[in-house]
Amino acid sequence: MTSSQDPSPEARANVTAHNVETRAELLPEEETAGGSADPEAQAEAILAESEERTLHPDADEGGHRTSDETV
Repeated sequence: MTSSQDPSPEARANVTAHNVETRAELLPEEETAGGSADPEAQAEAILAESEERTLHPDADEGGHRTSDETV
């Protein structure tokens, strides 16, 4: 799942080299799907987008709503 906006600098700053390295190690199902030409760049993008959703959840993009925000 990718968002329409790039992750914020804050989200990118929370992505560590260790996280990227371990996420770049492809799972078996990812390897059979063809892998990636640059698994570390792909891992960094995935982790930054995930961190962005954690820092700034948006109900329109699948974020969690509070009970005050429901109809």
